[in-house]
Amino acid sequence: MSISTETLHKNLKDIFGFNSFRAEQEDIIINLLEGNDSMVIMPTGGGKSMCYQLPALMSNGCAIIVSPLIALMKNQVDVLRGYYQNESIAHVLNSSLSKSQINQVKSDISDGKTKLLYVAPESLVKAENTEFLSSVNISFYAIDEAHCISEWGHDFRPEYRKLKQIVNNIGEAPIIALTATATPKVRQDIMKNLEISDAKLYLSSFNRSNLFYEIQPKKDVAKQIIQYINSRQGESGIVYCLSRKKVEEISEILQINGINALPYHAGLEAKKRVMHQEAFLMDDCNVIVATIAFGMGIDKPDIRYVIHHDIPKSLEGYYQETGRAGRDGGKGDLITFYDYKDIEKLENFLQGKPVAEQEVGRLLIMETITFSETSMCRRKYLLHYFGEEFNDQECNQMCDNCKNPKDKIEGKKYVKLLLEGVAGARERFKPKEMAKIMVGESNSLIKQNMSQLSDIFGIGKSKSLDFWHSIIRQAYVKQLLTKEIESYGILKLTESGKKFIKTQYSFKITEDHDYGQTISAASSAAHKGQAADTILFNILKDSRKKLAKKIGLPPAIIFTEPSLIDMANQYPINIEEMGKVQGVGIGKAKKYGPSFIEIIKEYVEENNIERPQDFTVRSVANKSSNKIYIIQSLDKKLSIDDIAKGKGLSNPDLLNEMEEIVEGGTKLNLNHIMLDMMDEDERDEIHDFFKNTAEFSFDEARIEFAEDEFTDDEVRLLRIDFISQIAN
Repeated sequence: MSISTETLHKNLKDIFGFNSFRAEQEDIIINLLEGNDSMVIMPTGGGKSMCYQLPALMSNGCAIIVSPLIALMKNQVDVLRGYYQNESIAHVLNSSLSKSQINQVKSDISDGKTKLLYVAPESLVKAENTEFLSSVNISFYAIDEAHCISEWGHDFRPEYRKLKQIVNNIGEAPIIALTATATPKVRQDIMKNLEISDAKLYLSSFNRSNLFYEIQPKKDVAKQIIQYINSRQGESGIVYCLSRKKVEEISEILQINGINALPYHAGLEAKKRVMHQEAFLMDDCNVIVATIAFGMGIDKPDIRYVIHHDIPKSLEGYYQETGRAGRDGGKGDLITFYDYKDIEKLENFLQGKPVAEQEVGRLLIMETITFSETSMCRRKYLLHYFGEEFNDQECNQMCDNCKNPKDKIEGKKYVKLLLEGVAGARERFKPKEMAKIMVGESNSLIKQNMSQLSDIFGIGKSKSLDFWHSIIRQAYVKQLLTKEIESYGILKLTESGKKFIKTQYSFKITEDHDYGQTISAASSAAHKGQAADTILFNILKDSRKKLAKKIGLPPAIIFTEPSLIDMANQYPINIEEMGKVQGVGIGKAKKYGPSFIEIIKEYVEENNIERPQDFTVRSVANKSSNKIYIIQSLDKKLSIDDIAKGKGLSNPDLLNEMEEIVEGGTKLNLNHIMLDMMDEDERDEIHDFFKNTAEFSFDEARIEFAEDEFTDDEVRLLRIDFISQIAN
């Protein structure tokens, strides 16, 4: 089908309202309309969908769009129907449809009303669908998220590898494969599998100049995330976690700390997933905490930050997930929290899989580790991974390593030593083993080959294992070394590497960031249960004593000593910050906090103190799902036994959680339980006892109430009731 440029631009304007095409969209569309195959690599937000939507609307017949996610299909179909005000112009064919809906879809296609049919590969393989589609005119096939075809991709799906066979069964037509993330190896795998080796390759730059890349050491990650989100008030962001359990935990912690966040993962019921997604799209929710199930095809251009709670499984996954930020051209900040221990979790995910798949998975993980630990320009490393050369001067300080560069030293002697080591090891080892060989460490594989390594074993022992890992990475990026993909990452010398051994030139190296650095003095003191600022601690302790005497309560019921220690470490100067102090909560902060806040504020100003910003976060640890349940159950006047059974808890465990709730400053409605145990006068007497004790501890209460024959659990309830009613 030949098409004039004028007609193409007219359709673009008339249908979609755009005056011009972006990047290579026009060339891609013309190539497809002329009946040719295409392989399109275009970054997230680059306009991939236009490359098949417009030609489908201009072609005879119906285009089949293969897509992996129902949410993505629905989003695009809704958009197209909006342009045409016509329900029939685009349809989905997937498991969400009823039998009558499927019949309507097929009828519209047969009548020539439907130009785009979005279908999941699982639906496409069904014999009844294949048989039906073979009877209609197919204009072309668009394989979206084509990286799912490749076992080397970050989201491999076996059904995608059957697509060419299905295409042959339905009837041949041009194929356009599209993805945002594909290394040269993945591109080759896609084209080979779809049998489109002669397809025209459209490779857009992977560089997203408006995104800022940053890796931070993971210390107290929930606290770090809350601090960061609080600094971005009113902005939309995504927090990615590897597991559904972690998604639920982090979303609840964010909610408890006053952040408008919702969870999203495949384990949620479909209705709730859609509700949460819509809330995010409509700005009714600022933050989505999600697994990678969230985001593919989601059209929200103003996402300002993407946080990775865990290191991603691959750089392709990282690139795609971070690519959801700043699609409107505004700045997007990408924060990944990294701890080498997380690598063990990723490797555990590989257990039980075929050996070849495990090796591929480990190689992908290693690339992500390298990206995380490198001190070179992160943008340069990322683009190099996707086969694109980049001058790091053009990063414009849009990554943490370029913004805060480490000093570089001349490293040509170390690089030469490494390359000679790789050659001496006969190019038979992966980076992990090669670094060990350099420092003189062994494992079972090295021991098996020790007779051949005698000349090079330990030749770099004056430097650390981490140092040699760094040199390997930098030599790899400078293309002096390559990793033999087919043999799962074994290091090989390139021609440039062989020349470097003979004739060295200046090679500046940087030593990698230390992600094991110790935490600050204040934070360290807090972990040890000591006040970093003993002067302020004593001032606060004295103020607590005076206030206790004034209102007739034990000092510890106003603020416990750990709370005072935390104040002396964190310097809270408003109610919100005071509410995040250990064991305080907003209720207690409002009731007793103002005078303490004034003391701290004055102290900070007089002594020119720089306050740490990572205030203690209100956390419910592993019991996060129980707090709301307990509060609501008590409001419904359920008994302790019934509440415990409802969550499968023992009564003592339930009381532990109730103590944490009231000691954090939240009231519990215990009236119905207390009045079953005693009358109001007895209750007042018990409250008077607690007011006059030094620490209002359980042991003191048990001795006092021994003659009243209260059980230990009942004594704990009395104490919880007192804290809830009188202290909070």
